[in-house]
Amino acid sequence: MQTLLFLAVLMLAGAVYLVGEVVTLPGRERHQAVRRAATYGRSRVASTGLERLRFRERVLLPATASLAGLTLKLNPRTTLDSISARLLAAGMGRKLTPTTFLAMKAAGGLVGGFLGFAAGIAFVGSVVALPLAIALGLVCFIAPGFIVSMRARKRREEIRTQLPDALDLLAVSVEAGLGFDGAVAKLTEHMSGALAEEFSHTLGEMRIGESRHDALKKLAERAATPEVASFSRAIIQADQLGISLGRLLRLQASESRLKRQAAAEEKAMKSPIKMLFPTVIFIFPAMFIVILGPAMLNIMTLF
Repeated sequence: MQTLLFLAVLMLAGAVYLVGEVVTLPGRERHQAVRRAATYGRSRVASTGLERLRFRERVLLPATASLAGLTLKLNPRTTLDSISARLLAAGMGRKLTPTTFLAMKAAGGLVGGFLGFAAGIAFVGSVVALPLAIALGLVCFIAPGFIVSMRARKRREEIRTQLPDALDLLAVSVEAGLGFDGAVAKLTEHMSGALAEEFSHTLGEMRIGESRHDALKKLAERAATPEVASFSRAIIQADQLGISLGRLLRLQASESRLKRQAAAEEKAMKSPIKMLFPTVIFIFPAMFIVILGPAMLNIMTLF
């Protein structure tokens, strides 16, 4: 039993190290690219063979690709483009690549299955070890996708909440004489949060030469909210038809604020129904015990 526990702890430490290496891989690659660019021309790059490659290039990158391929085989409907869209919607697309995310899912499933099997043999028995391993492996395999979905939902709500204020600031800036690009730059300076990050990314795309239409379409795809999609379509149509941006942004801000108020009222109306379940489960039994408890004691003394 002590041997199994030692093996479980050892495998858990290895899994933590592997996940840490995979998560920090994009940052280390950027750091290496910046360092290589800073020393360009001052040092000669030696010819490197397979034996001179570091552990990351020899083991981690091939292992990541293999695990990602295993995940894609288990779920053929999943594609790298769909995973990339989910990560962008959750605000993780610039920190985590689709291949790394799929590898994390596969690694989590394998490690969870092994730990479940080891714990089942050590504490419960060999009969329950296999079902426990399958259950824990599925949980660890599904958990990363669930976390990404939760973060994407939270980010969409944050964008919906911030959009009316952002449109007001854009309208004021445009009416003051700034162009649309300058108004977006002013917004990124005075606001923070998910929506400001998306506008900053859109502004960067326009500054490097991408057309405003394409940048706004990508903004609507990343934000994945009807309000931002409506805003992007309105700005594109205003550019094509020559409509005043200031008035259009005012109308968009007013409409978005009404939608935010309607959503808040809808949540308020749903609150009593949501409170019903904890009331029935936790409060009513305690009330019944307090009210009927003395009466039941008196009846028991009579019989």
